Amino acid sequence: MTLVIRDTTVVTSDAARTVRHGASIAVGGDRVAAVGPRDEIDRRFPDAERVDGRGKAVFPGLVNCHTHLWFTVARGIQEDFGFPSTLAFPQTVTDLLSPEENAVFATLGALEALRGGTTTLFDVGFRIPDYAKPVVASGLRIVFGPSSSDLDPAGVRDGRFTYSPARGEKTLRAVDDLISGWHGAERGRITCLVAAHAAEACSPDLLRAARELAERRNLGTTIHVNQSQWEVDAVMRVRGLRPTEYLFQCGFLGPRMIGAHCRYLSPAEVALLGRSRVFVSHNAAMAARRGSAPPIQALEAAGATIAMGSDNMAHDMLEVMRTGLFMERVARQDGERPWPEDVLEWTTRNGAIALGLGAEVGSLEVGKKADLAVVDARRPHLVPNVRIVSAFIHNGQAGDVESVMVDGRWLMRDRRVLTIDEADVVARAEALGQRVWRQLVEKYPDVPFPIRLPGSAPSA
Repeated sequence: MTLVIRDTTVVTSDAARTVRHGASIAVGGDRVAAVGPRDEIDRRFPDAERVDGRGKAVFPGLVNCHTHLWFTVARGIQEDFGFPSTLAFPQTVTDLLSPEENAVFATLGALEALRGGTTTLFDVGFRIPDYAKPVVASGLRIVFGPSSSDLDPAGVRDGRFTYSPARGEKTLRAVDDLISGWHGAERGRITCLVAAHAAEACSPDLLRAARELAERRNLGTTIHVNQSQWEVDAVMRVRGLRPTEYLFQCGFLGPRMIGAHCRYLSPAEVALLGRSRVFVSHNAAMAARRGSAPPIQALEAAGATIAMGSDNMAHDMLEVMRTGLFMERVARQDGERPWPEDVLEWTTRNGAIALGLGAEVGSLEVGKKADLAVVDARRPHLVPNVRIVSAFIHNGQAGDVESVMVDGRWLMRDRRVLTIDEADVVARAEALGQRVWRQLVEKYPDVPFPIRLPGSAPSA
């Protein structure tokens, strides 16, 4: 049966950035069947189920082009210790989590993403098998990026970079296995890309093998690159090249690659990324927390395409868009550019194209998947609705999203999540988070930790 969201504002995110007022959007099965004037859609679909869209705005679902869902466990702590983290624990809290516990935090991340209007997310990491099933059960459109690396982590803190072919082969087998198990699953709602972990974490042999795997599978690739000054220094020391130059030398750059972060770039590296027509995931909120930013204007001018991601700890793409807008205006010393519409395009159309999904999602156009978010546009901070895209990006909150649909199926309706037991996930994540941070601190009492955890004894 057709469903019509009637008499609303439809933000299409099409190539012309069309916003339709007093419009309706019809959903047939898992796809957008029509977008047009209210009366016209009423005539075309007289027997449709109708949803009152007055005072609402329908946006295409947001696309998170780079995230690590499970790292919600570090929320409230790791945002404030830089990258690489200045906390000197020999382990991280994630090392202390069982696969089942890791899945709780990944599901928490999916829950946050869903509540904020994200419908597609690209999750990158080594432990995806821990949580793939519950995350897929959320109903979100997921692109998994199983990671590969051949760096022995044991000596990195001491500045030793040793690469193990056996480790590389093991991680690439795991990548291939995950692709076999999940790519195309859930009638195509789940797809995969091939992730090489980071420029400093991959030898030339690993990079070539990852690229060959992607080509054999006809998939794109991703890698963390130019994420920190530490990374730049490490690659320069080990390879004698800057990170992007190193990837270029290894043949890893290309138009199906997503470069995550791209903050510490030389002009020559900007030119290489642009000439290679790569996609850059601008993880703006995390970049701001780290006190750095990629040269977005220069990257676009060089030929790179900008998408957006949340990265670690938080998965609110509205926060990412607003931060990206503000950061870029400060960087350009320009109070007018970019426009909110530019940033929305980065986070919808561009993100979908980067993930190989541009023909299916990223805009509300006839024939595309019915992936959408319904925003309550009568919230005091969004009124008057004279320019809803600007109002939402400048002033909106994740809580303004009241309903979310993927593949024509409601995942959240009237602010009630239908696919995740929210109360259970939140309660379990709270208990696990409290436990695992205390466990880490107690295990390494001699490591400085300038935070007093709840329930800990007062310092002397």
